[in-house]
Amino acid sequence: MFSRILVATSLSETSDHVIDCLEPLKKIGTKQIVLVHAMNIRDVGTLYNRLREMALPKLEAQKYTLEQMGFAVEAEVPLGIPYYEINKIVNEKNISAIVVHVTAESMLGDYFVGGVAHEVINRAEKPVLVFKAMMIDENAGRHCEVICKDFLANVLYPTDFSDNAEKAFAYLEKIVESGCEKVTLLHVQDKAKIDKHLKDRLEEFNKTDQARLERLKNHLTTKGAEEVSIEIKYGFPVAEILKMEKEKTFSLIVMGSQGRGFIKEVFLGSVSHNVVRHSAIPVLLVPFSRD
Repeated sequence: MFSRILVATSLSETSDHVIDCLEPLKKIGTKQIVLVHAMNIRDVGTLYNRLREMALPKLEAQKYTLEQMGFAVEAEVPLGIPYYEINKIVNEKNISAIVVHVTAESMLGDYFVGGVAHEVINRAEKPVLVFKAMMIDENAGRHCEVICKDFLANVLYPTDFSDNAEKAFAYLEKIVESGCEKVTLLHVQDKAKIDKHLKDRLEEFNKTDQARLERLKNHLTTKGAEEVSIEIKYGFPVAEILKMEKEKTFSLIVMGSQGRGFIKEVFLGSVSHNVVRHSAIPVLLVPFSRD
């Protein structure tokens, strides 16, 4: 399921830290990594060959780091529209999932809306693992920090019981089978949908959804999870997911996303987009399949 991963690198300090985070991928079966630094033809133009030559030492250094972890690595520097080139490689090389990274600063402004990470997430047909970086002011200087220590150890799985959430659960199963011991299953009763006309049925909904979550819990227990918690909240999904993240020591969020084909306005308002935008920890987004 995760055998061959594409890692999109900006060759920045942030991407160095993300590279250092990737060794746990071996636990979920990753053996090969395609390391990609995509150059935007709109920015590079005729300077591609020269800029590619300048980028190669850094790319080789990151490749070496991954090889020392035990991965088989190939590196590519395509020229074009970055998200298009990345997805082209995904299809050509039978990639299982994509790794991208963003900084907290980029998520707060319009950069993310038009940025490479956003475009990859929005158009991806494969799961996307998004790492988050924070710029820390310290000792009269700034340095980058990526929260990723053992990111497969303690997983939060928000579900609305949709087909897409079910697909994301299949990836959670794989993570549990690979050694993840702690999982929290979260369902949020959407206040915006229930408050007006269905508030009197909330107890009924909670009972039904508790039973659903219990079935998921039992399934994960048979797969090897030692500690599976169930949470049902009432409120707005994005706010409740992020509140839960801040209250606990989760290492990863696994959830479904709308994925390819949705117009920008819909994607920008989606739960998955806003969780990625505001979460401080890595998020694995599993796109909706329209096959």
